[in-house]
Amino acid sequence: MAPPTASLWQRLTTPFEDIPKEVGIAAGVIIWALVIGGWAIATYGGYVTDTFLPVPDAVVRRFMKLAEDGSIWVHIWSSVEVVLLGFIISSLISVPLGLYMGTFNIVKAALEPFVNFVRYLPVTSLVPLFILWIGIGIEQRVTVIFFGTFFQQLVMIADASRSVSRDLVNASYTLGTKRGEAVWHVIFPAALPSILDTLRVTMGWAWTYLVVAELVAASSGLGFLSLKAMRGFQVDTIFLAVALIGILGLISDLLFRLLRRAVTPWAA
Repeated sequence: MAPPTASLWQRLTTPFEDIPKEVGIAAGVIIWALVIGGWAIATYGGYVTDTFLPVPDAVVRRFMKLAEDGSIWVHIWSSVEVVLLGFIISSLISVPLGLYMGTFNIVKAALEPFVNFVRYLPVTSLVPLFILWIGIGIEQRVTVIFFGTFFQQLVMIADASRSVSRDLVNASYTLGTKRGEAVWHVIFPAALPSILDTLRVTMGWAWTYLVVAELVAASSGLGFLSLKAMRGFQVDTIFLAVALIGILGLISDLLFRLLRRAVTPWAA
């Protein structure tokens, strides 16, 4: 830890040292300025043709056009609905199952071989099966999000519960906690910060599977919008869809950070 009188450079180059809030904001703004500036130079300067990379204002104009007729809001809501349904169903099952998998060795022994097998399967290879079994409605898209996140959540939540201090559990027994109550009264609260971090990370994975989920037979959604634009070589629309997915992902990430800070302030 750097001393209180350390220079700004010392604080910036000290591992895990806090930095002034305004410095952190400035660093983030600089990176965005470099990215957008490089994009503008490459396109407005004529270094890259708009067939491959649209100019920034073309993406903005495309958004304004789709916002005027209201179609962009339909696509956004369709994607949000699919991601939230798949993620919520996955989380409701993976949190309790992951806790038991990380706490009881018999559950771990039973589930771990199968879980480790399935989580390495590419979700895209399962899409034809989902269509065959479920159909081409929203259920199929939700299932893609579910399979893309569930097994990863399960392993990470099991690891979080397994890392809870044994001394904490043993102390709870001394204070009268029954063994059957330890999972939810001791292990779950102790692992909750890590569980929330897991949900935040896997929510990002849910957004990355959106295009795969909307690959077949979708009639709305940002993934569908991107794929439809690809067939017509509308690169500005593709960039718009990708940017909106990224923005929605950032919003969900921020909400999870705020939730973690509110629910587990001791671990902030």
